[in-house]
Amino acid sequence: MPRFDILSRWVGGLAFLVGLAAAAVYARAGLVLSHYDAKAHLVVSRRILDSITPGWEQVGAVWLPLPHVLNMLPVQVDALYRTGAFAILVSIVSLALGAGAIAAIVMRLTGSRAGAVLGAVLFVGNPSVLYLHATPMTEPLLFGTTLVCAWLLTDWATAPDLSVPRALGWWMVAACLTRYEAWPIVGALVPLALFARWRRGTPVRDLIPVAWQMARYPMGAAVFFVFLSRATVGEWFVSGGFYVPDPDLQGQPAVVWEKILEGTRELGGRWLVRLALWSVAAVGLAAWFWRQGAALLVPLGMFAAAALPFSAYLSGHPFRIRYEIPLVVASALAMGLGAGLTRRAAPVVALIALVLVGREARPFDIDTPMTSEAQRDRANGIGRQAVTACLARDYRGETIFASMGSLAHYMQELSSIGLDIEDFLHEGNHPMWDNAVVVGGAPFAGWMLVEEAAEGGDVLAQQIRANPSFTDGYERVCEGGNVALYRRRR
Repeated sequence: MPRFDILSRWVGGLAFLVGLAAAAVYARAGLVLSHYDAKAHLVVSRRILDSITPGWEQVGAVWLPLPHVLNMLPVQVDALYRTGAFAILVSIVSLALGAGAIAAIVMRLTGSRAGAVLGAVLFVGNPSVLYLHATPMTEPLLFGTTLVCAWLLTDWATAPDLSVPRALGWWMVAACLTRYEAWPIVGALVPLALFARWRRGTPVRDLIPVAWQMARYPMGAAVFFVFLSRATVGEWFVSGGFYVPDPDLQGQPAVVWEKILEGTRELGGRWLVRLALWSVAAVGLAAWFWRQGAALLVPLGMFAAAALPFSAYLSGHPFRIRYEIPLVVASALAMGLGAGLTRRAAPVVALIALVLVGREARPFDIDTPMTSEAQRDRANGIGRQAVTACLARDYRGETIFASMGSLAHYMQELSSIGLDIEDFLHEGNHPMWDNAVVVGGAPFAGWMLVEEAAEGGDVLAQQIRANPSFTDGYERVCEGGNVALYRRRR
């Protein structure tokens, strides 16, 4: 664990309590598992051991593996699988780590308690950030690991010697195996830390071997993942095929950039964006004119998270408001640094910033852009209850043919009637899945679930449209929430 100062430890402890309170608030509102990806992450963790073909191949390759490996054993307990309780606890611990790291960074670089508290409060108090930390989503672990990386690199950049702590390397590995946003973040943090040491007087010849000591960890994590991807799904890197391209964003960098700014404003408010930009400018000027303050640039590497949504939207990925939440986190950290630079005026500056931002983004708010996005599938979930009722009435243990890529969230919902992942024939079950997709599921499974609408319909829906005989041997018995249920004819 990172070594924080006393104030930062207190901040982290209080953030943990706030996270527990948030989990209770959003659980009462029925929101902790409302996002389909929250359920899907639990499914991927569960399927590693609970599958027709259990094993390491079930980790998959669309999502990075660390969150699912951490939850692999706990979700084998039905109660933890159905509620996501252990994964939510990981999120709350991540909130505490992130808040403590922000406070520690600001304290180390500015010595300002007011700035440290401001940065942490803006991070913990943002309703969308807080909501995510009450769910099994993977963003909380991203924030916790990358903020700890930012703290350790800040600590190294201001330390008297050049020795690289091993903990830094493994925190970078953890971050880079959590979410893709960590790749550009770590890719920015490390060069900024090296630059800061150079500005503070360390010769380049001494920094070259140190750069390799640092870079080998995230590079190793990336190489490990692409080989894992190749071994599990046959591709070195899966970058598409799971969404319908959005022509309003695809190939339009100016539109994409404005959309990212718009999303950040919706999540944090106009004052958060405005004050963050002013803070970044102030930090940049201070680092430029004050050689010993060059380490102020290091935590600004958190803004490199923008590279992922920019690249994704430019490629046609549909807009997702949660892809901008890392920029809210980076903005909170920048504002803490900016306030800290005002020295004696920091308490007043911090108070004004809290009032301005707090008027637009209030903690524990259950009506935010993030919670709205999380509930996009709510109406379909209600519709799927008819399908669930059909299965509950007639299911007798037969295998169910279904695409996990499209219906993982529904597979988790079906745990309410006692279904396990080993009851499903899905993409991870090679070669049985491959054969079923070619010839139809009837020889392999007694039931078939088809997502007929989302992202143009799943792979089974597309097969049915291309070849109506794909359903030979089945009869359609139920439908609801865009999902059709087929039963093998007796």
